[in-house]
Amino acid sequence: MRWQGQELGVADAAALPGLERLNGLVRSVTTPDFADVTFHEVMCKSALNHVPGASAMPFDWTINPYRGCTHACAYCFARGTHEYLELDSGRDFDSQIIVKINVVDVLEKELRRGTWARDPVMLGTNTDPYQRAEGRYRLMPGIVSALTASGTPFSILTKGTLLRRDLPLLQEAAASVRVSVAMSIAVFDDALQKLIEPGTPSAAARLETVRAATEAGFRVTVFLMPILPHLTDSIPALDDALSRIRAAGAVRVVFGALHLRPGAKQWFMEWLRREHPELVSSYLGLYPGVSATAPKPYRTWLSKRVRPLLRVHGLDGRAEDDEPRGSTMPGLAARRPAFVTTSRGRAVEEATRLF
Repeated sequence: MRWQGQELGVADAAALPGLERLNGLVRSVTTPDFADVTFHEVMCKSALNHVPGASAMPFDWTINPYRGCTHACAYCFARGTHEYLELDSGRDFDSQIIVKINVVDVLEKELRRGTWARDPVMLGTNTDPYQRAEGRYRLMPGIVSALTASGTPFSILTKGTLLRRDLPLLQEAAASVRVSVAMSIAVFDDALQKLIEPGTPSAAARLETVRAATEAGFRVTVFLMPILPHLTDSIPALDDALSRIRAAGAVRVVFGALHLRPGAKQWFMEWLRREHPELVSSYLGLYPGVSATAPKPYRTWLSKRVRPLLRVHGLDGRAEDDEPRGSTMPGLAARRPAFVTTSRGRAVEEATRLF
């Protein structure tokens, strides 16, 4: 592996933070609690990652305490980041987890710099900060405390129900800085969820976490992403998802179609051939060659399906394509928007007509 075979004491400027030198690797750990998973504990040199201005991402700064993710989502866009380490973007991404064990100390030093402008910071943009390993390493409380003490607003996106552990700390943080909480729930069918994202908590468990965060005072956003063509994009599936999201107390939904970036695309297509071979030709038509995004006509069609259902369920919402840079910080509020009076049946009818 490149990050184990570098010449001692020679930095590699292209390496991921924490993996620039051989002595950055502290130890590799296995435990019976995580079958077939190895945790590589590293000493990172930076915690804050600046997003290039040309990026389509709607934020400027991120923190990623982990690399790789035991959630094992077949579609995860971050899979390609493992390939630089000479680890594959498939099984290795799910089972070879990089842990930046000193990330809190490094972050505190970076936040004390006079040049730090207290720009919003996003957590959960690459791999999940509340994946199961966080229960062992407990990096997030220190990160939250450091950001709060420095007056830095921050936003968390997760699939992990472990977020509930830190809700009291997040409430304290929200008293002095702007805090945003978002839950990612892509699949509401239990059987499909266990096949395509086997390491994640169930949709029901994540909705309970949304409810807990709402009761703690947060205006929770749910990322209904990715919507999977021919698997989760039917009107009944979308209507059920939005109904359950609203019942859990969320006030905002961001939705978008599946992305298949390099690294993720091959792994997802292998999954599709194994679990849904009848859909392979359709996906090759939607994502031909090196194409990573669904075609514009499909995304437009999907928006016309989702928007009427958002209205009927009283949810603020927008397509991923509509997200302006810096829009991921909706903050806190005690008041929820009123329900729209349109009936569910009318919304379904409208979505069907628009289709």
